[in-house]
Amino acid sequence: MGESVILGHNVIIEDNVEIGDETYIDSNTIIRSCVKLGSGSFIGSNCIVGEYLNDFCIHRKRNYQSLVIGDKAIIRSNTVIYCGSQIGNDFQTGHHVTVRENSQIGDNVSIGTNSDIQCDCVIGNFVRIHSRVFMAPLTNVSDYVWIFPGVILTNDPTPPSENMLGITVGSFAVIAAGAMIISGVNICKDSLIAAGAVVTKDVERYSVIAGNPGKRISDIRDIRNKVTGEKVYPWRYSFSKYMPWDEIGFEKWYAELDVEERKKISD
Repeated sequence: MGESVILGHNVIIEDNVEIGDETYIDSNTIIRSCVKLGSGSFIGSNCIVGEYLNDFCIHRKRNYQSLVIGDKAIIRSNTVIYCGSQIGNDFQTGHHVTVRENSQIGDNVSIGTNSDIQCDCVIGNFVRIHSRVFMAPLTNVSDYVWIFPGVILTNDPTPPSENMLGITVGSFAVIAAGAMIISGVNICKDSLIAAGAVVTKDVERYSVIAGNPGKRISDIRDIRNKVTGEKVYPWRYSFSKYMPWDEIGFEKWYAELDVEERKKISD
């Protein structure tokens, strides 16, 4: 236990757990074995951190996989995070979020209320996932992606089957509310999936996809703000909230990066 840790009523902390300094854990929360929680974190009430895997539920035999969560996490009430994942710094959840096992989640990721992140997912840095999002196993989301409420990302091309195909979402892509992405689809960076679209085929860079089945209707670089008339996309030049270039702008932030970091963003 670190310094200045505050525990609410009926908190259960099992063996082999590390809790960082200045962490607050609210009432009726369970921190299971093999959890490492970074400093300055907040865990709301009625959460389970390091939840049992299926083998324990069936055979009562514990598979001790670690769960690592970085510094300054904000995990709101009734969230359940399974063991076996690696989560970066400044992680946030809304209420009633589930994160299953064997997932890799980067820094500054937010997952909204009632969202369900299934096992074996990869989520990059500075990703914003809004409420009621379902992310099937094997989904791979790059950095700086926005996924809005009610989006469904699937993984079974011929349900029901055991031949799963994950979805890949490139950096700076935006998936608007209520869209459904069918298994195996590759959404390239800087693309926009319109609200309610059903995407069944790969999406090329700068594409706007709308309808059911989804079709390319525009280039994002042609879209203008309905109020100001200014160009909106690529959105990183006009929007900075929650991003690492907040307050200084993307171009200045980009200029300060080293060569390798720039290459990763521009490729």
